[in-house]
Amino acid sequence: MPGGDMAKPLLDCLKAYGDQSSPTSVGTAVGILGSGDFARSLATRLVDSGFKVIVGSRNPKRSMNLFPPSAEVMPQADAVKKADVIFVAVFRDHYTTLCELTDLLAGKILVDVSNNTEINHHKESNAEYLASLFPQCTIVKGFNVISAWTLQCGPRDGNKQVLISCDTQEAKAAVATIARTMGFLPVDMGSLYAAREIENVPLRLLPFWRIPFLLALSLFICFYIYNFVRSVLHPFLIEHKNKFYKIPIELVNVTLPCVAYVMLSLVYLPGVLAASFQLYYGTKYRRFPDWLDQWLQHRKQIGLVSFFCAAMHAVYSLCLPMRRSSRYLLLNDAFKQISAGKENAWVDEEVWRMEVYVSFGIIALGLLSLLAVTSLPSIGNTLNWKEFSFIQSKLGFAALLVSTLHTLTFGWRRAFDGTQYKFYLPPTYTLTLLVPCAIILAKVVLVLPCVSRKLLRIRRGWEKGKYAEYNLSNTTTPSYEYSHGEGTSIV
Repeated sequence: MPGGDMAKPLLDCLKAYGDQSSPTSVGTAVGILGSGDFARSLATRLVDSGFKVIVGSRNPKRSMNLFPPSAEVMPQADAVKKADVIFVAVFRDHYTTLCELTDLLAGKILVDVSNNTEINHHKESNAEYLASLFPQCTIVKGFNVISAWTLQCGPRDGNKQVLISCDTQEAKAAVATIARTMGFLPVDMGSLYAAREIENVPLRLLPFWRIPFLLALSLFICFYIYNFVRSVLHPFLIEHKNKFYKIPIELVNVTLPCVAYVMLSLVYLPGVLAASFQLYYGTKYRRFPDWLDQWLQHRKQIGLVSFFCAAMHAVYSLCLPMRRSSRYLLLNDAFKQISAGKENAWVDEEVWRMEVYVSFGIIALGLLSLLAVTSLPSIGNTLNWKEFSFIQSKLGFAALLVSTLHTLTFGWRRAFDGTQYKFYLPPTYTLTLLVPCAIILAKVVLVLPCVSRKLLRIRRGWEKGKYAEYNLSNTTTPSYEYSHGEGTSIV
């Protein structure tokens, strides 16, 4: 198979790290049992990191061309004799095929990299099951949260953390050293019992996104129904006009900015509540309620959902003139103008309103884009603390202010027009202004010198009812000055 596709690396990104045809592997010997995709990626990364890689395969001749040239591919029995740390890169169902190597594996460190297909599929973790089959070996759980892409391309293109658990500190340290040499960040998760949680990590589908997604979906449904009643049902029942054509695009376009605006305000509301909580109790050492703590932890996801809705609103708005219904309405208005003998339909107030309204919308979307980009770990890690805080806190609040101006210019004088209240229901944008305006007023109060100074003292360790002020650097209690402070951020 020298010319076959399987003889090539899984990913072409290896070229970015230089020629891998003849690496020099003169370091510590590391064994791998298995010849699948993950084993190949692992072997490539180990070789690139300077390790001597020994691969144990049931069919060495067939597997030899799948691995880097410097990796030694041999029968499993011969491979386990040459390495003290061995990666078990086989599925749980195939663990029993290794039982014939029990005597040879005695005293070795086995690193279990397997995952299940379902969360909590078995009572015990795969690592614990492997430990029961090989009681004379030291089992370490690790590298299961690292993908084949990350292994071949290096930590800069994927997750850098390697979660490790083991009952023996020495074995855990040995695997952590290997991970660190490969360029990853080892994280000690405790005893082997923690492997149950580690194996569930790759199987969770966006765990931090569930609440923001459900919140956005609920807001979308509520605003959509509200807009449907006002824009479609009211004309149908009262004016006997069929405007159901608005359902696919126009109603969605009116609903998306409402969701984006409210979600953005929900990013900064918990910071105001946290500051009020600290001011009320006069201390930063009192634990926040669980609901507030969870809210603070989901701000990044809430902010990104807000950006997504705002971006979709911009796309929908650009598509509005392309609709056939828009062209018909434009022709009808032109015909009415000609029939009425009206030569010029220009209205300066409406022109200026739309110009300012669109301008504020573009600025708000630009600020949200900057917040979303800096939320990416690869970008955020390049910023120092002051830069990151300025973008996420100051510019984030500026995005909320500009979005408020965008909404106000959209409403203009129509908020005071009685014909805009269909079924006595106010326009949708008036409802979305309630929470953001309350947050802006609260922020103004918090920046007042008499309030901001007291809040700053509390965050530096001062407590109500005590005369001593504590130095923040001498306390062992975690500070919520950033995560739960006044200047909240999307991240």
